[in-house]
Parts: sequence; C-alpha cells; structure tokens
Amino acid sequence: MNPVQDTLAEADIAGNPLDQVVQHLRRGETLQAQTVINLLHTSEMASLLESLPRELRKQTWDLILPGNEGEVLAYLGEEARSTIIDEMAHHEVVAAAETMHDTDLAVVIDELSETLSEAVLQSLDADRRLRLEATKAYAEDSVGRWMSSDVISVRQDVTLQVVLRYLRRLKPLPTHTDALMVIDDNGQYLGKLSMSEVVTEAPETLVGELMKPMADCVRVDANDHDVAVLFERRDLISAAVIGERGELLGRITVDDAMDIIRGEADKAVLARAGLHQEEDLFAPVVPSAKRRALWLGINLATVFLAAWVIGRFEEALDKIVALAVLMPVVASMGGIAGSQTLTLTIRGLALGQVSRTNLRWLANKELAVGLLNGVAWAVVVAIVTYAWFGDTGIALIIAAAMILNLIAAAFSGVIIPVILDRFGYDPALSGAVVLTTVTDIVGFLSFLGLATLFLL
Repeated sequence: MNPVQDTLAEADIAGNPLDQVVQHLRRGETLQAQTVINLLHTSEMASLLESLPRELRKQTWDLILPGNEGEVLAYLGEEARSTIIDEMAHHEVVAAAETMHDTDLAVVIDELSETLSEAVLQSLDADRRLRLEATKAYAEDSVGRWMSSDVISVRQDVTLQVVLRYLRRLKPLPTHTDALMVIDDNGQYLGKLSMSEVVTEAPETLVGELMKPMADCVRVDANDHDVAVLFERRDLISAAVIGERGELLGRITVDDAMDIIRGEADKAVLARAGLHQEEDLFAPVVPSAKRRALWLGINLATVFLAAWVIGRFEEALDKIVALAVLMPVVASMGGIAGSQTLTLTIRGLALGQVSRTNLRWLANKELAVGLLNGVAWAVVVAIVTYAWFGDTGIALIIAAAMILNLIAAAFSGVIIPVILDRFGYDPALSGAVVLTTVTDIVGFLSFLGLATLFLL
C-alpha cells in the first residue's frame, strides 16, 4: 500500500472539502489535499473541480487517483470537462475513457478531437465498440442514450427455484436490481418480477404467475423527460426499455432518472437567466460576457419599449409628480403576480398537466386569482397613496391600474408559456422576458393612461 492510501485510511474530512483543499494547496500541503480529495465520491470530486478557479483546477486534477478519473470526467459539465481534457496527454484520456460507462463515453467521445476520439475507439474491444455505436445511434435526449444493457431477464415458464439458482451464478447482481425482466423465447418483453417475490414466494411457483404484465416499460425512442416523469410519479427503481416491436433492449435505473431530473432543474434555473446548462462557473471572462450579452440586449430592447410608453405621457408626468413616484408600484406588482402564474404554468407543461382540454379552466382560475389579489392589494395601495399624497383621484387611479395589471399578468402568465411551447420555444428560457415586457407596458399604460383621462 502506498503512502497516499495509508493516509486515506486515517483522514478526517469534517467541514467543507472545498475550503480544506484550497487551504492545503495554498500552504503547499499536497499530500493532505490529495487525502481530502480522494475520500470524496467521484461526483463530489467533479463538483469540487467545478468550484475551483482554473489555476487550481489542474493542480487538483493531478491529485485524483487514476482509477477515479473516468467517473469524475463523466460527472463534470461539458465546459469544465474540456478544460481538464485539454491539459491531459492522449494516453491519459484513453485510459480514463476505458473506465467509463457506455452511456457516459457516448457523450464524452463526441466532445473529443477526431484524432483523440479515434484513439479511444481503437482502445476498446470489438464488443464494446458495437455497444458504443448502438448507444450513439439514439437521439441525445432519448431513453436509448441512458439505458443500460446490464439487465437480468428470465422466461415466464420457469420456477422461482430455477431463477434463484440462475441468480447465484450471476453474482454480484447489477446495481439497482429490484426486479427481473420477463421475456418470451423471442426476447419480447412480457412483464416484471419483483425480487422480493423471488425470495419470499414458494420455490415451485412459476414466474408467469407472479409477474406484473407489461409493467414499467418505456420505448427506447421515448424522450428522457417522459422517463423522469414516470420515475417521479411511480417511485420506480428501474424500468424496462423496449424496442419498436416490444423486444427487451435494456433497462433504465433510478440513478439515471435522478440525473435527468437534476439536469432539467438546472436547465430551467439557468435558462431563466439566459445561461447555458453546461456553462463553467469559472469560464474565461470574454466568452462568458458574449453569452450573456444577447440576453442583456433583449432586456434593453424591452426596457426601451417600456420607456417609449412612459414618454407618451410626458405631459401628465410633468404636471403630476406623484405619478412618477408611484409608477413603478403598478409594474412591479404585475411582474411578481405574473411570474407566479408563469412558474406554475411552465411546471404544468413540464409534467404534462397542461393541455388544450384544461387550458381554459386554468386561465379562468388564474384570472379569478388575479382579480381577487388585484382588488385586495388595490385597496391597500389606494389607502397608502391617499395617506401619502392626500389625493383621492390618484388613489383611485392607481387602484384601478393595479386591478387591470394583475388581471393582465395572470392571463399572460398562462398564455405566454403555452404559445411559446406550441411553437417549439423553451418557456423557461424566454417566458420571463416576454412576461416582464407585457406587465411593464400594461402597468404603465393603464396607470398613466387613466391619469391622463381623468386627472388632466
């Protein structure tokens, strides 16, 4: 056993590993830093690397034990992974790729240069190259890219005693084996047999008597989002993956579903700010600025549009200074109310809970909520406005504008994501920008328009 492994056995990683590693590296305590790093799970090592500035990232990568490198690369985001691979020798990349799961390798190999990807392919045996090519043949967002061929199948006409003997010869079983897949002589998927029944039911019982027919299966070309929803709703550990003719091709497990769910959550959060899911936290300044400039430009255009609306009421603002003071209140309340409805609608679309059949009911419900909140907060704002400026007319105007804008916000929060989704755009990416524009314009137009009509 080498000194690193001896130290690993005695190490204590209490506290924040990121802080510990940075402190050790700054002090030149390489062995202590390596100890902390290699006691982490490979996913935590990847998170640690993504949390480090680039000058420390390479130094930290060199301290990871070679046997973990493939898994760590698989967990890294695309941009962070490229910064590591660019610093590695070709033979190191090849060695790391050989330890990757087929689904991970299919993603990583597409990011490599032609020379390097060819070197990786040449290092694989013929059987694995075939599996890799089969995986890459599926669309990137399909189940085929996630499924594993590491699945145990049995026939329906055998007894549990036979199944148990078969399982003992296979040990260790694949991870997350909560059930066996039942097939016929032609490999067609018939159903699922729970492992708990295998070990608790009478040995002479036939598999066909206990299996759940066609339970928990997905098509290989199904969207990965559909898989995430299936696992979430049914609390699954594994599901069978079948081909067009119903043949069993493999399975997808809960760890894959969790990766999909987490990826979708990350994508939704970052998309609302116009950021890419794979963006590196410590990416170079210029590329980061370029990516964000587009959405800053879009936002600027919408701000100028709102400013143009305000400019149309310059006379009213000159004569009644209170309008300029109170104007942001109406727009802000509409923006908050609309974002609440927008978030619920986007979530409903993602979960398949919003469709043409219930869209009208959802719109009516949100309009009612907008009206109720509009009236309630209009009263509050009117009272505060009257107490502040002592002007009944302005108090009534802002109350009416508040009601109109919250109703418009509720309607927009439902209809905008539905329209964007219908035309193939991601509502999480552009919905908030469109909604903010609508609520700003409606808020300014209603408040200043009513003031111009009734107060001048």
